[in-house]
Amino acid sequence: MEASLIGFAALMVLILARVPLGVAMGAVGVIGFALTQMFEYGNPRGWNAALTMIGSTAFDTGLAYGLSVVPLFLLMGNLITESGMSRELYRAANAFLGHFKGGLALATVVSCGAFSAVCGSSMATAATMSKVAMPSMREYRYADSLATGAIAAGGTLGILIPPSVILVIYGLMTETDIGKLFVAGLLPGLVGVLLYMAAVSVVVHLKPEIGPAGERSGWGERREALKGVGCIGVIFIVVMGGIYAGIFTPTEAAGIGASGAFLLALLSGRIGAAGIRRALTNAARTTAMLFFLVIGAVIFSNFINLTGLPMLLRDWVMAQGFGLLTVILVLVAIYLLLGCVLESMSMILLTVPVFYPMVQAMGMDLIWFGILVVVVTEISLITPPVGMNVFVLRGVVSDVKLSTIFRGVTPFWVADLCRLALIATVPSISLLLPGTLG
Repeated sequence: MEASLIGFAALMVLILARVPLGVAMGAVGVIGFALTQMFEYGNPRGWNAALTMIGSTAFDTGLAYGLSVVPLFLLMGNLITESGMSRELYRAANAFLGHFKGGLALATVVSCGAFSAVCGSSMATAATMSKVAMPSMREYRYADSLATGAIAAGGTLGILIPPSVILVIYGLMTETDIGKLFVAGLLPGLVGVLLYMAAVSVVVHLKPEIGPAGERSGWGERREALKGVGCIGVIFIVVMGGIYAGIFTPTEAAGIGASGAFLLALLSGRIGAAGIRRALTNAARTTAMLFFLVIGAVIFSNFINLTGLPMLLRDWVMAQGFGLLTVILVLVAIYLLLGCVLESMSMILLTVPVFYPMVQAMGMDLIWFGILVVVVTEISLITPPVGMNVFVLRGVVSDVKLSTIFRGVTPFWVADLCRLALIATVPSISLLLPGTLG
């Protein structure tokens, strides 16, 4: 127990010292594993075992069939981004919502949700939609706080609405069906879109001047705009429909989605050789970063499991007789606090191996718990002082102060807390669709 606590403390020191997370987790994991083997288990060859673990972990992770879904979905999202389909999404949403007060912000939230359905990354969604939506909102003199808040918050949907890279990682760490996790994220993601739209409506009702109405589009323009998003709709229906109906696995769906995105981008004439090269390069770079993080996390998890911390925590909670609601509230509080200093992937990789044995022993559904964790993680993406989506947006819109963006995301942060309460108290929101999975 003491060894694991010392390990977590050392890891936090390294993170605060700006050591890359994968390096920090790997270093603490290797040193902790070796010392635990030597001093607690009396193994004089502890260092040999720890060093051998590095090679075997890297080899097994690199060849893990389940992780092959990650580069394929990332490639699909990058191809769609490079082909400019994100602009068509915003155009379609704006055609139907732009004439309302705050309509451009509403269109931003809806297009973020739709783009998340083929992207899988929150930061990519925020960066892409900021380039698409921000110029239009500035043209209509939207307040920077509302404009940036809608983009930053809408971008968080990328890690919940499938395909989601974080749900893939969670599924592999807890041995939970990834297809069911994907389907489980649909309704909570839709609830998130609706609550974000409600937040925009409340804000512009209180201060109409920060979100003036745009021009009303005719039905002819709306039909034309919908044609532009047909490709994305086809990809999403084929990928998620195939998983839901049991026609193919998530990995097969990822391959079909990436191939479909490539063909549709070529047929549309919106992507050239340079765009394809950028899509491949970005997907490879992001995949390498994620695999490096996962390898470090697995090494660190091996050390934590060797110390017996997850089992000790499970046994202690069961012995104390804590109720399910109490445990959920404590876990949510821990995640909200961690969200102030860590980004989303770091939180998942560090905490899930420790918490999920306890959660499983208490009879909680791991699919429900996964969606709950991802929703809390979404909140961390717009929580100060880290708020990764806020910093991504700040990099694109450099003339807007961080304080302005954080002020703008506050109504959406409140909406996220409402959604979190709904999912925690009404598990059927997450479990309804997985229960009918083919």
